[in-house]
Amino acid sequence: MEEYKIENLDVLEKRLGYSFKDQSLIIQAITHRSYINEHADFSYPHNERLEFLGDAVLELIVTEHLFRNYANPEGELTNWRAALVNAKTLAGIATQLQFEEFLLLSKGEARDKNSKARMYILANAIEAIIGAIYMDGGIKPSEDFINTHILSHLEFILKNELYVDPKSKFQETSQEMLGVTPTYKVLEERGPDHNKEFTVGVFLDKEMVSVGRGTSKQEAQVAAAQAGLEAKGWNTGTKMMKIEKEQS
Repeated sequence: MEEYKIENLDVLEKRLGYSFKDQSLIIQAITHRSYINEHADFSYPHNERLEFLGDAVLELIVTEHLFRNYANPEGELTNWRAALVNAKTLAGIATQLQFEEFLLLSKGEARDKNSKARMYILANAIEAIIGAIYMDGGIKPSEDFINTHILSHLEFILKNELYVDPKSKFQETSQEMLGVTPTYKVLEERGPDHNKEFTVGVFLDKEMVSVGRGTSKQEAQVAAAQAGLEAKGWNTGTKMMKIEKEQS
C-alpha cells in the first residue's frame, strides 16, 4: 500500500495543482496518526504538525482576501471566514479533489467512511496539504491553492447565506418581527445510543414552524432553525460592500 501511494503521487499532485520538490512533505500531509499507530516502522511522521501550520496559512490568506476586497464590518467578515475554513467546507473540498483514496489511515479508520470523524480527517488533511505546499514553495503557491480551491467557494457561501448561524438568526428575527422567542422540543429519538437520530421541532408560541433532524439535539435544532427561516421567508442576506479598486 505504501509503495502504491508513493508511486502514484503524480496523480494526487495533478488534482491539487501543485508539484512538490520535496515529496516527503506531501506523504506526511496524507498520513493520519492512526496509520502510524499500525505501522511503527513507517518512514514519515503523521500530518498534525503540517495541519497546525496550514491552518495558520489558510486563515491569514483568507483574512487578507476579505480585508482587501470587502468593506463589511469585522463581525460579518469573521462569519464569512469561519464558513470558508470550517470542517464541513474543507471536507467538501477534499471530496471534490478526490484525494481521500490517497490518505494513509488505519484499517479501522479506512472502513469508517461516513462518520463525522472522517469529515474532520479530510478537513485536517486539506490544512496539512496547505502547510506542505507552504513549506515546499512558500506563500505564493499556497495562496494560489487557496484561491483556486477554497476562496472560489466564497460567492456560493454568501449567496446561500452559509455563514449564518441559523439558531441565532431565527431567534433574532422572530424577536424583532413577532416579539417571540423560539423554543425547541425533541419530537422523536431513534436508533441505539451510539448512533441516535433526533427529530426536533421549533415553535413560536404554540405554532410548530418547522422540523429538523440530526445526530445530536444541537444539530437537529440548527436544522429546524434553518428550515424555519426558509418557511418564514426570513433568509435575507447581508449586503456585500466591495472595496472599489483604484484604476491605474
